[in-house]
Amino acid sequence: MAERSLTVDRMDQAVSLFGEFDENILLLEKRYGVSIVNRGGEIKVTGDDENVGLAVRAIEGLIAMIDKGEPVNAQSVGYVMSLVSDGREREIETMLSGSVTITASGKVIKPKTLGQKKYIEAIRNNTITFGVGPAGTGKTYLAVAMAVNAYRAKQVNRIILTRPAVEAGEKLGFLPGDLQSKVDPYLRPLNDAMFDILGAEACRAAQERGIIEVAPLAYMRGRTLDDSFIILDEAQNTTREQMKMFLTRLGFGSKMVITGDVTQIDLPEGKKSGLKQVLRILKNIDGISTIMFSEKDVVRHKLVQDIVKAYEKSAHQEQKGDS
Repeated sequence: MAERSLTVDRMDQAVSLFGEFDENILLLEKRYGVSIVNRGGEIKVTGDDENVGLAVRAIEGLIAMIDKGEPVNAQSVGYVMSLVSDGREREIETMLSGSVTITASGKVIKPKTLGQKKYIEAIRNNTITFGVGPAGTGKTYLAVAMAVNAYRAKQVNRIILTRPAVEAGEKLGFLPGDLQSKVDPYLRPLNDAMFDILGAEACRAAQERGIIEVAPLAYMRGRTLDDSFIILDEAQNTTREQMKMFLTRLGFGSKMVITGDVTQIDLPEGKKSGLKQVLRILKNIDGISTIMFSEKDVVRHKLVQDIVKAYEKSAHQEQKGDS
């Protein structure tokens, strides 16, 4: 039996670390089979020597997050434990250094996973960036945050947000209203992200002035987009022709970010995803970067990560069964 001690400098560190009803520490104890207690700012970890070492490294990683002002919850505890397994917990401070932008409510947006950090750096350093991975990894939200940051820094004159209007079980024609009313539900996630970052009033004013444009992908045909930050969301639902059409809209002084999840393709049977094709044919071109997210980068409720993992496991088993 081994025992190691850590000292926390402030009471608020210990409160954040342990969580409500000690929920964070219980996750660590369950994962590593150790006992963790706090005695007046001294945290004692007891158990098997190897597991005690892993638990201490995880606690140190969580304290680094707390010192950077990040909340500690079940999702972040799970993420730190996965970093410990990979021997990468020391990268937490680098991951959390620097912000992307600040929302209308004063919230600082910054990466929460190493995958997100790589994604932000790729957008900064490349003209075209593909962000591909499961739901909840922040692909769209961070792309919108980077677009707002670029506009505020006067690097671009406008922001264009687009996505294909592909149905997932419902038909556009069944929805009430004119064409704009029919496509609005498909564009809502982009609007929501923009509203959260800029504020609803500022966002509406920017849209009225033409600084922000939110439109279906079909509206991009025939245009050349100069001095713009352009985001294509849900790109797995583009056809090959649509993807080529979109990419060739790129003008001078512009950036493009294309996001999607190749496991959630809603195209009609017989139509092949433009995203899957483009990831293959545009490899190794300077100025184009691809960031692949995994379930470890999911920053929503912990169950979302578990759901993604379960679906990936099921898909893998089905592939083995077909072979």
